[in-house]
Amino acid sequence: MHRISEFFVGLLFGLGLLLSGMTDPGKVLGFLDLFGNWDPSLALVMGGAIAVGFFAFALARKRTTSFLGGALHLPRATQIDKRLVIGGLTFGAGWGLAGFCPGPGIVSMASGEWKAAVFVAAMVIGMVIFEIAERSGLRRRLGA
Repeated sequence: MHRISEFFVGLLFGLGLLLSGMTDPGKVLGFLDLFGNWDPSLALVMGGAIAVGFFAFALARKRTTSFLGGALHLPRATQIDKRLVIGGLTFGAGWGLAGFCPGPGIVSMASGEWKAAVFVAAMVIGMVIFEIAERSGLRRRLGA
C-alpha cells in the first residue's frame, strides 16, 4: 500500500511541476532574471508551495504517525550554519546555471530532455562526491 501511495504522490508532484512550468528551464531562468525580462509567474507557484508546506508542517507537528501509519520524523535543526549556507548557495548556483532543480530535472529527464539528463547525472555525481567526503571525514578536517 505504501508503494502505491508513494507512486501516486510522486505522479501528482510531477504533474504539478509540468503544469506550473517548473520543468521549462527558460521559464525558470526568466524568473531568476530580476533585471531583464523577469517572469514573476513562478513566484506564485513558490508561494503556493510555501503555503501548503506551512499548513502541512503545522498538522504534522500534532501527529506522531504518518497518514499511512508509519513513523513521522520531522527535522529538528533550527540553526543556520555554514553547511546550510554553502548548500543553499550551491543549490542556487546550479539552479541558476541549469534552470533545473532536482524534482523538475528528473521529470524533464523522464520526458526525454537531454539537458535534464546531463543535469541529473551531474547532480548524482555531486551526491556521490558528498557521500565520499562525509565518510572520509573530510568535512570535519575542513571545519565544516
